[in-house]
Amino acid sequence: MLKNILSITGKPGLYKLVSQGNNMLIVESLIDGKRMPTYARDKIVSLGEISMYTMGEDIALSEVLTNLGKKEELKAVSFDPKKADNNQLHAFFAEVLPDYDRDRVYPSDIRKLIQWYNILIGAGITDFTAEEEGETIVEEKKQEVKKAAPKQQVKTQKAAASSARTGVGSKKG
Repeated sequence: MLKNILSITGKPGLYKLVSQGNNMLIVESLIDGKRMPTYARDKIVSLGEISMYTMGEDIALSEVLTNLGKKEELKAVSFDPKKADNNQLHAFFAEVLPDYDRDRVYPSDIRKLIQWYNILIGAGITDFTAEEEGETIVEEKKQEVKKAAPKQQVKTQKAAASSARTGVGSKKG
């Protein structure tokens, strides 16, 4: 389920992948349900591709969200992460993921995780498991969009060069 949930740099909240348009992805906000296009220039990250630092191997975000869901009984987190101090955030996160790397996981990371969790719960998404093979993979769609975008630029450049040559030729003749 998390492969189709996206974070877009510079835009608040989380988005669900709805469709793929010409050189773009169509996404829907999990907060207000509004749809909008995103392009190859936007930095888009699927929640299914994110992991958290631990003292051992990194743990997938899906496992962290599952642990958080068990701790909070699939309800929104009971405190406001924006108002919590750093010690409170670290103590809370230690209950969710006891062996997380305290040097590389910053309070801002914990705040963002709690915010994402609350958005997912608010949208009715409680299945944080890994993706099934037959479902849409966001990274493939992003690569298709990136591959299509340069082709269009090349066509535009060729058309401009062609019209420039035509313009020069008509002046001489």
